[in-house]
Amino acid sequence: MKLVRKGKISYLQPTKLPTGMVAGFSTRNGGVSRPPFNSLNMGTDTADQPTNVESNRAAFTRAFDLSPHQLLTVKQAHGDDILLIDENNADLSHFLAVEVDAIITNQPEIMIGILTADCFPLLIWHENKKIISTVHIGWRGAANGLIAKTIQTIHTHFDCPIEELQAAIGPGIGAHTYEVDRPVRDAFRQGTGFWKEISKEISLGHWQLNISLSCQLQLEQAGLKVENIETAKQCTCCHPELFFSHRRDNGVTGRQISFLKLS
Repeated sequence: MKLVRKGKISYLQPTKLPTGMVAGFSTRNGGVSRPPFNSLNMGTDTADQPTNVESNRAAFTRAFDLSPHQLLTVKQAHGDDILLIDENNADLSHFLAVEVDAIITNQPEIMIGILTADCFPLLIWHENKKIISTVHIGWRGAANGLIAKTIQTIHTHFDCPIEELQAAIGPGIGAHTYEVDRPVRDAFRQGTGFWKEISKEISLGHWQLNISLSCQLQLEQAGLKVENIETAKQCTCCHPELFFSHRRDNGVTGRQISFLKLS
């Protein structure tokens, strides 16, 4: 992925995007929020001043020649529910309080987004079918099968060949800084997520966890080709100059946005 600037906004852009599609993983730079939310905090559920977040979202959408009402984010709940939008919606406000962790749409007039600060954002698209999806993956999402469920929903609802899907895994917390305990292990053992492959025990009852690798393996297991999956290498916890990090900043931090829009 390459770092792209659009005005004051900077973001990581996947390398295999179809012509006209807008997609990326924002950095924390280019907004108006004050510390510890400096500066492009896109999260409405943070302790930042709401007027600052509104200004940030307006500046972000303006960079892509959009209006703020065209940007859709939802109330992420660390579950496995999916919002599917397959009809034109002039007013997206009624979706803002919906508790889901993935959005799928074929509507070209809206930009869909996922907010993160250590969790992993996934962007999924099909060039010819004009389908896009954003997925929020923390450890619960990795363990509860949300990735496979999202892929299957795209396949069944839009008659979309899975092997033709493209995906990008955005920046999140690296395994070297992400330690978990037995309840997390138990959730993976009872669910999905390739626990054995992604965990490394560092002391009794404590493991380092590679959520990025879990996303990669689950995408492959769902039917995506390895060459159609791109992964950001940056760790959010290790790069305070670029990203917000919930763990590094003890929960008092902003949110970056991962976004997709059809041409």
